[in-house]
Amino acid sequence: MTLDQIVQDVTENWILYVSMPIVAAIIGYVTKLIAIRMMFQPIEFKGIKPFLGWQGIVPRRAEKMANIATDLMLERLLTPQEVFDRLDPHRIAEEVRQPLLSMTEEITREVAAQYQPGLWESLPESLRRRLIGRVQKDAPEMVEQIMNEIKNNLDKVFDLKDMIISNLTRDKTLLNRIFQEAGEKEFKFIVRCGIYFGFGIGLIQVTAWALTHNVWIMPIFGGFVGWFSDWMALKMIFNPKTPKRYFFFFEWQGLFLKNRKEVSAKYGELVAQEIVTPHNILHSILNGPMSDRLYQLVQRQVQIIVDKQAGIAKPMVVFTVGSKRYQEMKKAVATRMMDYLPETLSYMEGYAEEAMDLKNLLSTKLQQLNEEEFESLLRPAFQEDEWILITVGAVLGFMVGEMQVLVMEHLAKPIAEDGTVAMIGHAVKALIG
Repeated sequence: MTLDQIVQDVTENWILYVSMPIVAAIIGYVTKLIAIRMMFQPIEFKGIKPFLGWQGIVPRRAEKMANIATDLMLERLLTPQEVFDRLDPHRIAEEVRQPLLSMTEEITREVAAQYQPGLWESLPESLRRRLIGRVQKDAPEMVEQIMNEIKNNLDKVFDLKDMIISNLTRDKTLLNRIFQEAGEKEFKFIVRCGIYFGFGIGLIQVTAWALTHNVWIMPIFGGFVGWFSDWMALKMIFNPKTPKRYFFFFEWQGLFLKNRKEVSAKYGELVAQEIVTPHNILHSILNGPMSDRLYQLVQRQVQIIVDKQAGIAKPMVVFTVGSKRYQEMKKAVATRMMDYLPETLSYMEGYAEEAMDLKNLLSTKLQQLNEEEFESLLRPAFQEDEWILITVGAVLGFMVGEMQVLVMEHLAKPIAEDGTVAMIGHAVKALIG
């Protein structure tokens, strides 16, 4: 085409030419929105397994991503000992004193009535109260000793890694939230990049169409917009790791690393409020894979307390109930204590949260990570399957480009002959077939 023909074509079809970069920007925007959504949704597989359907990349790889996040946390951010060293066993005993006294009274009455019903029921209430009071007096010391035992044998009763992974894999929505909220700014940046890159490439598309009018221009450029904007946005989130100047005046650093202070605060808050919480820690100790070892610690302390209470009368007590029944009684006390402990220890959660202060601890340690370690907080959400996101962007862009060709073939001539009103009429006809 000659220059005059190009000018005439642009003049007659200016609306179409103006629309090209706008449509390209929309392609960039929509493909980013879809790509990000595909990372996290749906939580469970939708469709016909194994291939006809989709599950969000993060929930689909929940166990692997949970393992990656946990390994980083335990290697560089947090150790079980560090968490428990911030807790004062004496203060814990004070925090649970009132529910502990109630628990002790109930257990004493239950066990005494079970193993020596006639004797217990024949005692005056004042004497029963005195016996219960003696047991209650030693109860806080027993809890303090149990907490000291836990701290001194932490690796035997508490598996922090199992607790974190169990929580993240059981609740995939929570795993999604960690990536979504820690990388909130970065995901918004990706979507905005789609608009900017799309519009810029659309301007090149205008020139290519004006010169060639080749029907492949639209789908090829649409696919390129979808592919390039996804690829470039991901690169700009994580690279370069340190600030770098381009073209002498433009400086850039990977957005995730640039915002590390804000990301660290958010990540620390999420972990402290949703994962490594006093409630989850207690639940893991009391019900986790090592809870049988805690029972042994409790049983040992119960034995000490019961023998102490029996005192010089222990031979008489053993003679009265029998040696075997005496041992069973101590086991029964330990079992009942384990039943009551979750509710009793829940009263210490407020103190534990304040004492551990995990939010600030994690935030501070996150900022001390090197660039590669810090990047690994969010990078697993993209790395393994980012080619899928980029491919989806390219395919969607190509399809929209094909639609552009269809619309342009129906509208170019009407614009030249009839003006805008006729163009709208033909557009409607084209859309309804």
